[in-house]
Amino acid sequence: QVQLVESGGGLVQPGGSLRLSCAASGFTFSRYAMSWYRQAPGKERELVALITSAGGSPNYADSVKGRFTISRDNAKNTVYLQMNSLKPEDTAVYYCKAIIGLKGSWGQGTQVTVSS
Repeated sequence: QVQLVESGGGLVQPGGSLRLSCAASGFTFSRYAMSWYRQAPGKERELVALITSAGGSPNYADSVKGRFTISRDNAKNTVYLQMNSLKPEDTAVYYCKAIIGLKGSWGQGTQVTVSS
């Protein structure tokens, strides 16, 4: 019943920006930490950013620090990933994950392609 639906992906030029959204339902969103992962072709899925239930203590992968910002709006049951200064190496499928249960819950992902 937990549902996570990502949106906002697309094709952007290097140096451009995108904002990803993850709409959550089926659980008490405000009680759980949320995270973003990404998986590039031929690579393992990696943690990009994490945020606590109240929106504090954001944590980022070294590769995106200073460029990406995770945030959430608990009134809208939505977590965001603002991505600035995008690089070709940011190209990946981006997944939303709720830190809930033994294994967490995942969305289906949204494709981000950074290319000229």
